[in-house]
Amino acid sequence: MSYRGPKAKKSRRLGVAITPKSQRYLETRPQPPGQHGRGRRPSKLSDYGRQLMEKQRIRFQYNMSEKQLRLAYEKAARSQDPTPEVLIQLLESRLDTVVLRAGFARSIFAARQYVNHGHFLVNGKKVDIPSYHVKVGDVITTREKSKNLDCFKSALAVSTKTPYVAVDEAEMSARLTYVPGREEIPVIGDVATVVEFYSR
Repeated sequence: MSYRGPKAKKSRRLGVAITPKSQRYLETRPQPPGQHGRGRRPSKLSDYGRQLMEKQRIRFQYNMSEKQLRLAYEKAARSQDPTPEVLIQLLESRLDTVVLRAGFARSIFAARQYVNHGHFLVNGKKVDIPSYHVKVGDVITTREKSKNLDCFKSALAVSTKTPYVAVDEAEMSARLTYVPGREEIPVIGDVATVVEFYSR
């Protein structure tokens, strides 16, 4: 899935910025969208409503379909380790997410598009599947023909580095150095509540 609707409106609905542009909108218009959004007293969510909201926050920050997120949960649930920790690590190891964390894209939506268009190699082989699972030590390289594209240079110029992705800007490459803990992952949302939603 690649969400094609109004991202600023979706960000206001979820209360989290899903693109850099929507972050600016949230700062000036933090209330929910619609004519009744301004001045409306926040309604108290039911347990189901709270779980659904957290699930949607995680889903849109990773630009995933409902089916993809459920499959990731089912895989995490089969692990012997805590399901919330495994789930967020699985989402963070997607190729489009690693491209975003490396600073080659300004949003998860751009990262998905770049991967789909075949701009990246993983360990020297072309991979155009955004959900491809990147393992620790894998090297993501920008294709030779794509290295001088302005979109990558401008993204790198304003990117915020993450400690678990080592970036070589001269070679336009990145490497996943280790599996991050939840506290290092720059995603807003309660993953344990997402697990509650799917385990109902």
